[in-house]
Amino acid sequence: MMPLAAPRLHPPRRMVRVLPRAAALLLAAAVLAAVAAAPAQARHDKAARKGEFSVALLGHSFRPGAGNGDGADAPEAGDATLRRLLAEAGQAEPAFIVATGIKAGKEPCSDRLYEERRELMDSAARPLVLLPAGSDWTDCRNSNGKSNAIERLNRIRELFFAAPEALGKGKLALNRQSAIAKFRDYAENAYWEHENILFVTLNVPARNNHYLSEAGRNSEYEDRMVANRAWLQRAFQLAKRKKLPGMVLLMEGDIGAHVEQGFFARLAQNKDGFTETRRLVRSLAEKYPGQLLLVDARKQDKAAAAIEWNKNIGHLALGAEWTALRVIPGSATLFTVGAD
Repeated sequence: MMPLAAPRLHPPRRMVRVLPRAAALLLAAAVLAAVAAAPAQARHDKAARKGEFSVALLGHSFRPGAGNGDGADAPEAGDATLRRLLAEAGQAEPAFIVATGIKAGKEPCSDRLYEERRELMDSAARPLVLLPAGSDWTDCRNSNGKSNAIERLNRIRELFFAAPEALGKGKLALNRQSAIAKFRDYAENAYWEHENILFVTLNVPARNNHYLSEAGRNSEYEDRMVANRAWLQRAFQLAKRKKLPGMVLLMEGDIGAHVEQGFFARLAQNKDGFTETRRLVRSLAEKYPGQLLLVDARKQDKAAAAIEWNKNIGHLALGAEWTALRVIPGSATLFTVGAD
């Protein structure tokens, strides 16, 4: 007698039909949602990234208190600080770098030091624009103890600003004021445009813009002010004509155009070397429909860098380290500080 076969068990017919259909419908819905969301998300990400870029701004790392052993006998410390800042800034992959200053005030004003610092800056992984500082030339003296500030400034111009492009790796073409015959000595003043934002450098050193109160000794200041005035007017005219939404004006000294200084504060100074520049920038900014960001290297404390706004004029003070400036075209906050 053959053994009876075990009965074959079947699930209820309703479950056989309903469960697979429900799972299929859910899976199809999930796929369709993902397909529909992907282009929308891609469009959103693309719109958020369009035209957005960052700039690495290096403060004056050579000034006293910057932690580099400021002194005539320790240029190696200044080299190490600059090398570290360039490496850190380069890793952030900015569109370009702007560096303030070549040396500390107590370091020698020698060609050798200038040339070594130029070589170091030229090794930057990104294009680098140099902004001269007062410590690079204003206190320099010759072997007789007399000032040779103008001669040293001219030498710096020969070494750092002769080419119509930035230092470092990559190409960044610059428009230098020295291309104008009348101002052929002022190669350090430059402007360039990136993603419809105009960047402008201006030689306005700290410590009162190198204004000297002694009679007959202020020719350098007066001649430079003529050049600076012309360069500012040219830059603002360009930005207005091209309808650029933003400008970044970079200089070492804090001209104070973003704040209203009191009457007695002005009286307390024998001569404010920033007065003319401050008034001109304010006047031009009033007629400029975009946002103007002033960047200087006068930050002394260790608090995080931040932009302070007054109407359409913003102010960003840099310390001894580097700061990431984000530019987001089309945004109400065109300029922001910090990484992504």
